[in-house]
Amino acid sequence: MVLHPPPHQHEQFILKSALYSRLLVLSLTITWRILASPYDSSAPLNLPCLTANHTLASALENGIVWDSVYFVRIAQCGGYEYEQTYAFLPLLPISISFLSRFLSPIFAPFVGHRAVLAFSGYLICNVAFVFAALYLYRDPEIALRATILFCFNPASIFYSSIYSESLYALLSFAGLYYFVKGGNNLASLFFALSGCARSNGVLNAGYLCFQTMHRAYNAMFQQKRTALALGTVIAGALRSVFVFAPFVAFQAYGYYNMCKGRLPDELRPWCKARVPLLYNYIQSHYWPENFFSLGFRTSIEEKSSGVVFLSDDFYRSKKAGNVDKSSVKAKENSNLTKRKKVTEGAVGEVHMAEPATRPGYFSACVLPFVLHLAFMAATAFFVMHVQVATRFLSSSPPVYWFSSYIMAHPTKYHRWGYVIWAYSAAYIFLGSLLFSNFYPFT
Repeated sequence: MVLHPPPHQHEQFILKSALYSRLLVLSLTITWRILASPYDSSAPLNLPCLTANHTLASALENGIVWDSVYFVRIAQCGGYEYEQTYAFLPLLPISISFLSRFLSPIFAPFVGHRAVLAFSGYLICNVAFVFAALYLYRDPEIALRATILFCFNPASIFYSSIYSESLYALLSFAGLYYFVKGGNNLASLFFALSGCARSNGVLNAGYLCFQTMHRAYNAMFQQKRTALALGTVIAGALRSVFVFAPFVAFQAYGYYNMCKGRLPDELRPWCKARVPLLYNYIQSHYWPENFFSLGFRTSIEEKSSGVVFLSDDFYRSKKAGNVDKSSVKAKENSNLTKRKKVTEGAVGEVHMAEPATRPGYFSACVLPFVLHLAFMAATAFFVMHVQVATRFLSSSPPVYWFSSYIMAHPTKYHRWGYVIWAYSAAYIFLGSLLFSNFYPFT
C-alpha cells in the first residue's frame, strides 16, 4: 500500500513551489537586466510629469516592457487614450490602479507614481499566480505533478511580469474548480471576470454550454421531463450570457468613446461596420494575425517553441479523445439504469457528469476540458502568432494534466518526462533573458 502525504502538506508544498518559482523568475529577470543590454532602450523613458530619479524606481520602471507598457499606461491615465490600447482588457489596469492608491501615499514621494504602478502590477500578477497554482491542485499524485509543472511552465516569465496571464489563470482555475464542484453561479462569476482579464475568457462559457446540453439531454430523454429540460436550457443560457456580458460591455464602452459623437469623416472603419467589434479590428490592424501565422514566421526559436507546444496540445487532445470514446460508451451503459431511477430534482441538483468507468484524466468527465484545449490549440495554430500561442495555451489545465500523466508512467513514455522538464527550464532561462531586455520572445 502506498501512503500519500495529507492534502494540507501537498498544499504547503505547492505554495512553496509557486513562491520559489516566482522568486526564481524574478531573480533571473533582474540578473539578466543588469548583465545584458536591452535591444529596445525605451523602457526607462519616463513621462514628463515624473521627475523621480531613484535607483529603485529605475529598476521597477525598466521592467515595464512589451505589453506591460500598455497596462501601466492605462492604469496611470485612468482610461484608454488611443485606439490600440483597447486590445488590453480592463481588469488588470483597474486592479493596478486600485492597489496603487493605497501604496502611493507611502512610496510615491520616494520612487514616483509610475514605479508604484509597476510594483502594484508585479505584486498582483505574482500573488495571483500563487493562488492560481493552489486552485489548480485539488487531488494527490498526478494533480500535484501537474501543479508543479504549472509553477515552472515555459511561459513563466509572463506570469511574473505585468501581464494578464496570472489573473486570467487564477479566475479560470477558480471558475473550473467551482464548476466541477457544482457551484455554477460562482463558476459563472469567475468565468465572467476572466473575460475582463483576457478576451479568451469568453470561451469558458463553453463549459457551461457543455454542461447544459448534458443536463438537458438527461432531463428530456432519460427522465422524460420537458419542463426540467427547458429550465436547464434557460439557466445555462443565462449563465453563458453572463460570462459574455463583461467583454460585450467593454466593446460597447470602446464604441461609445471612439465613435459616438464623431463626424462621418472622422469615424474609424470599424465604427461603420454592421457589427462594430473594436477588439477584432485592433488585432487585425495593429497586430495582424493571419491564417497559418505560424507558417510564415522565420525565427527558428519561434518556430521550434510553437511547434513543440502546439503539437503537444494536439497529441493530448487526440489521446484523450480516443480514450473518451470508449469511456463515454461505458459510462452511458453503466449510468442508464441510474438515470431511470431519477424521478425528481432541480436544475442545480443534476451533476455535470456521473463518474466514468475509467477514472482520472482519461475519464469522460475530462471531455469538455479536452474540447476547450483542442479549440484553443486550433485557434493558436491557424490564426495566431507564435509569440502569443505559448502563453495563450499555458493556462489550460489539460496541458499539465497529461504532461503529469506522461511523467507518472516513465516506463511507458520512456524519457518524455525529462524532455518536458528540459523544455520548461530552457524557456524559463531564455524568457528571463530575452523578454526582460526587450528582445522578441514567445
